[in-house]
Amino acid sequence: MSAPALPPPCTAGPLTLEEALLRRRSRREFSGEPLSPAELGQLLWAAHGVTGREGRRSTPTAGHTDAHEVYAATPNGVFRYDGAAHQLEETDGSDLREALRGAYDDDRILRAGAMIVLGAVTSRTAARYPERAERYVAMGLGHAAQNVLLQAEALGLWAYPIGAHDPAGVARLLSLPEGCEPLYMVAVGRPKA
Repeated sequence: MSAPALPPPCTAGPLTLEEALLRRRSRREFSGEPLSPAELGQLLWAAHGVTGREGRRSTPTAGHTDAHEVYAATPNGVFRYDGAAHQLEETDGSDLREALRGAYDDDRILRAGAMIVLGAVTSRTAARYPERAERYVAMGLGHAAQNVLLQAEALGLWAYPIGAHDPAGVARLLSLPEGCEPLYMVAVGRPKA
């Protein structure tokens, strides 16, 4: 299957930021239903989409060094998100959620509509901030994860962040490029009835 086309991101939603903050909880019981391309696109745009002139993104990166890489593992395959073009690039046509479960021992991710994998190429930031790159990159991915969590809430989806995974194992499973370390993941899905 090729990468689904993403509709343009929505810039006005049914919840205010304050309502999304008030309602946000880590919820893990998913129905197993897939996400629509619009939902997936909105989540990825919140993580690292373009929101302004000169390619400015939805989340800050130190010195505009753009160290973030965002992937989505779905039932239909694994996709890299190209935030500049707001499109998906298929990297694997397989459903790798079962394999990801091995990198983070939790059966609930098998029912997630998507595993959003937030990775970083720290060397991009280190070229400008050699002594603080790791800290800046981690901070930026934290911002991206929070955006995904709040966007999920605004879409009526459930989500929970994952940091207790094996980064090297996830990088191998997803065949991430050299130097891209998956530091954070967010499981997102429809609520279980």
